[in-house]
Amino acid sequence: MDNDKNPVPDAVAPQESKDDADSFTKVKSKKSQKRKREQDGASMDTEEPVASKRPQFPPISGDKLRGSDEMRKIPVPAHRYTPLKDNWLKIFTPIVENLQLQVRFNLKTRNVEIKTCKETQDITSLQRAADFVKAFVLGFQVEDALALIRLDELFLESFDVTDVKPLKGDHLSRAIGRIAGKGGKTKFTIENVTKTRIVLADTKVHVLGSFQNIKMARTAICNLILGSPPSKVYGNIRVVASRTAERF
Repeated sequence: MDNDKNPVPDAVAPQESKDDADSFTKVKSKKSQKRKREQDGASMDTEEPVASKRPQFPPISGDKLRGSDEMRKIPVPAHRYTPLKDNWLKIFTPIVENLQLQVRFNLKTRNVEIKTCKETQDITSLQRAADFVKAFVLGFQVEDALALIRLDELFLESFDVTDVKPLKGDHLSRAIGRIAGKGGKTKFTIENVTKTRIVLADTKVHVLGSFQNIKMARTAICNLILGSPPSKVYGNIRVVASRTAERF
């Protein structure tokens, strides 16, 4: 009887060890987890992007694109009232007939007011007309200012003589005289070589032309203000002008 009872504990022992083994979970090493993340990332990168559909919008009508009427106001100083009155027909005609805009001179506020209307087709016409009137107010001839309406890539730049060099009294007068030259000879020479138009109004200098030509004229004027002799400035701008002509 004792021999029959002894084998029972021996048979239960392997079963308990098996249960203990099942209760423990195997922990993965950090290297294997990192390798798995890299593989997942590589598989995500290689996936082809899903092509999204482009949104389709109906075309916008010209009336909605233009929006409400816009207006620009250009103030006119007192010394330009008479020239504006004498040349009003020359200013009025291209703005109304060519650009299809409305224009008037407000006697109370002393402003030239330019406004769009239903007949206005080009959105940029308002800015062109404003630049045209502003150029005339600054002192340019009507024929020169008209180039802002007819041609693209034309700009208007203004700066003060004292911005280049802080001069006072007779030194400032001599600097302005060097820019103008005897009878305006120096100014005309710079205009012809650089193909620009220059207006000297007290200490203000206004230049009308293309970007590259304005740069050449501004450099020449700044050299004259700083004290360079006109003959040296002539030579420099002629060299630069010939280089630009060869380039184009």
